[in-house]
Amino acid sequence: MKATRFLLAGLAALLFLPAVTTHAQQPPSRRPQGPRPLPEGVRAVRDIEYVPGGGKAQSLDLYLLKSDRPLPLVIWIHGGAFRSGNKAQCPAIALTRGGYAVASLNYRLSGQAVFPAAIEDCKAAVRWLRAHAREYNLDPDHFGAWGSSAGGHLVALLGTSGGVKQLEGRGGNLEFSSRVQAVCDWFGPTDFTQMEAHALTPGKPFNHDAADSPESLFIGGPVQENKDKARAANPITYVTPDDPPFLIMHGDKDRLVPHHQSVLLDAALKKAGVEVTFHTVQGAGHGFGGPEVMRRVEAFFDKHLKKPASP
Repeated sequence: MKATRFLLAGLAALLFLPAVTTHAQQPPSRRPQGPRPLPEGVRAVRDIEYVPGGGKAQSLDLYLLKSDRPLPLVIWIHGGAFRSGNKAQCPAIALTRGGYAVASLNYRLSGQAVFPAAIEDCKAAVRWLRAHAREYNLDPDHFGAWGSSAGGHLVALLGTSGGVKQLEGRGGNLEFSSRVQAVCDWFGPTDFTQMEAHALTPGKPFNHDAADSPESLFIGGPVQENKDKARAANPITYVTPDDPPFLIMHGDKDRLVPHHQSVLLDAALKKAGVEVTFHTVQGAGHGFGGPEVMRRVEAFFDKHLKKPASP
């Protein structure tokens, strides 16, 4: 019980920021800078290139603790409207207190390369982690993915597109699987073509259908003029019954990514028979935290990553 209280306190301290927590909404002068202090007993291995020669854009940080057995891994994928953010801000580090290894990824942002570059990078990172599991004492059969906002989109896509060859890319270690065994999606977009129609404040803080919207820049053209590309980027497109369990969390007052985006994903997963829990955080905007929210995340990963792998 004492250990659980410490874990929840650490998670809350890392994640519970006033009202909104995404980089997209914080003015540059107020954005958090640099990595947070590590929990006791955790060591960091930083700036590992998961694609040879990929530099910072295709690198990851690992947070590890000593264990006499391979540890389940939670992979954090940051948000930032597909155009900003980085791996240094990794709230999932707090999960190390619960016996997890944690990886935090950088991926190519929309100013560097358009879809499918970002998901190809995420998949390359998962394959790299699986290929080096023995070296870092990771359990390759128990990988979870967690992300917020744009990162929520990418973890959802990672979860539903396991085995989809056209999204694997050429990032190396192709003999290894890019599948994950559990997905926690925090307020990620899904169907870009419906975002503006369901926005709480249409056109503000940006028009999702505009040529310079985060979603349009991500796919390489205005959303409504590139519906095939939007469909290819939609996690719902790839939903199949063998997808991993999902925990979806979304605030009902989100003014950046409409709550309806998660409603769509939840419905598609349920229709396919995928195990999914959808929790609406009442009164929350584009970001949330606190002990109750974090308890749900911890319990979800405990359920699906701390048990024997399915055949």
